[in-house]
Amino acid sequence: MNNNTPSPRTITIVDVALEANVSKSTVSLVLKGSPLIRGDTTERVRAAAAKLGYVYNRRAGELRGNSSNAIGVIINDLMNPFFAEVLVGIERKLVEAGYIVLMAHTNESVEMQTKVLMSMREQNAAGIMLCPALNTPRTLLKTVQSWGIPLTVFVRNLGPGDYDFAGSDNELGVFLATTHLLETGHSRVGFLGGQKGVVLDQRMAGYKAALAKKGVTFNPDLVVPANPNRQGGYATMNALLAKSLGATAAVCYNDIVAFGALSALGERHLRAGSDFALIGFDNVLDSEHSNPPLTTMDIRPSELGEQAASVLLNRIKNPGEKQQLYLAKPNLKLRQTA
Repeated sequence: MNNNTPSPRTITIVDVALEANVSKSTVSLVLKGSPLIRGDTTERVRAAAAKLGYVYNRRAGELRGNSSNAIGVIINDLMNPFFAEVLVGIERKLVEAGYIVLMAHTNESVEMQTKVLMSMREQNAAGIMLCPALNTPRTLLKTVQSWGIPLTVFVRNLGPGDYDFAGSDNELGVFLATTHLLETGHSRVGFLGGQKGVVLDQRMAGYKAALAKKGVTFNPDLVVPANPNRQGGYATMNALLAKSLGATAAVCYNDIVAFGALSALGERHLRAGSDFALIGFDNVLDSEHSNPPLTTMDIRPSELGEQAASVLLNRIKNPGEKQQLYLAKPNLKLRQTA
């Protein structure tokens, strides 16, 4: 046996750079999935790496750079299809930019949210996207910001503050929905669903503003808050009709509440659209196929997710940039229920 046979030489990032005729730093960025390098250069680097048999050790790269290519995305309620659609948009945008998405579901638990955030900090996430659980304290913002991890809050904001946010114009959306019902002859318009918080305050402000503009006196008995889910919608519609206030229409906190309200109407042999007008909020995919198809405020959930991800990516790229704000403008999607 010949023990003098030389061992095969280890292929390095320098070899790939020479083969592709680019700099070492360019090879590093391409292999990390950075969006900063043009497509043709990316293809040339990857072809060179494949030709030479170079395999990038991502974990070693993260340890050397004390960074990660993972983005933590924290969702408060995945039982609501709206958030699933938002997540699809977020993931699509982040994956395109070369990041891995670590998704966590808090089920509206502030305690679980805290544990998840700490875990993402320990994983040295490159950024965090947070849809806050109900009753999240505003102090959480300063806590996460003190970690030095880029943060984008989405869908639910946490009130005034210096942080990036992507969501929808809640006040305008409900203003438009309520105005439509008033202009089509409904003088007693209810508001169904929602729990105490910034989002409900914004949507209620739109509801009251529409009433005031049309000269209709606000009646608190026509407002029935509840959990923003099907069960809440079912309960609020029954409660509204039981009050015998003569309500003939309602704006719902979201589409899921509206689906529950449709069930309550059906049990009473009432049909949404002809017997009682109903408008949802979000325009989830199922709203087009409900029975009857639901009129709703369209905020394009998947697109909202992509825009939220873009806000975070821009923050990662430009950490010193001023506060970013994206608000989707709601559009009335007329279908059969109103």
